[in-house]
Amino acid sequence: MLLQKKLRAYARLMRVDRPIGTLLLLWPCLMALVLAAQGMPNLTVLIIFIVGVVIMRANGCIINDYADRNLDAHVERTNMRPLVSGEVSTKEALSLFVVLGLAAFSLVLWLNPLVVQLSVVGIILTIMYPFMKRVTNMPQMFLGIVWSWSIPMAYAAQLGNVPVEAWWLFLANWCWTVAYDTMYAMVDRDDDVKVGIKSTAILFGRFDRQIIGVFQLIALGCFVMAGVVAERGFIYGLGIISFIVFAIYQQILIYRRERAPCFKAFLNNNWAGMVLFTALALDYML
Repeated sequence: MLLQKKLRAYARLMRVDRPIGTLLLLWPCLMALVLAAQGMPNLTVLIIFIVGVVIMRANGCIINDYADRNLDAHVERTNMRPLVSGEVSTKEALSLFVVLGLAAFSLVLWLNPLVVQLSVVGIILTIMYPFMKRVTNMPQMFLGIVWSWSIPMAYAAQLGNVPVEAWWLFLANWCWTVAYDTMYAMVDRDDDVKVGIKSTAILFGRFDRQIIGVFQLIALGCFVMAGVVAERGFIYGLGIISFIVFAIYQQILIYRRERAPCFKAFLNNNWAGMVLFTALALDYML
């Protein structure tokens, strides 16, 4: 019984019960693999990246909660997290972080040296991100790099190099991440101001909606450019149109800056990513 309780606490620490982050990390990674392969990627590479995304998202949550363990108690949305409640100790959290990190690194050892080198940068970025909220008002922009790092890794795994096309997708995902994570930060803005956590939602202030819109537009343009360079067709174009519709809907949701609709807008980005990836995959298949 005690073991089951502890395992459930570990699962919550890794956000197993909240897969939204894994999905938002997965869609651009899958897009990169499909674009790099010009269709169906190598099956081994595909499996390694899917498993790697799941592990690294969990690891990111662990190190984030470790960094915020003394602040989360003062934020309404996070005051029952396992490290705050004492269900998981800091030693247990760090041990789990190391184990998962080694597991993720062991996966990339099956791939080429360039992927291994990029993976080392990726784990360093993952460790650094949670502490950015202490030193900069733009942690979402740093998160955009972390959340997009699987893109050059995917190209490197599939092609052995990282072409220009990859960086269009990287920039698209960076802007998109800044946009949706600012929506997420709008949910906690009042609490974050009280405890001293920095975010783009606070930095942008009353221009938050407009600046989010700018990032959405740039992301859209870069997704288009990635498709143009890869010579994608009509079905991918429909995915781009759907991305525009989702972005407009999200702007409507965040209009009044209320917590629940802002969180709903953040969650809606999963559908935007899923539809865009599906359109890309179908464009190659058909």
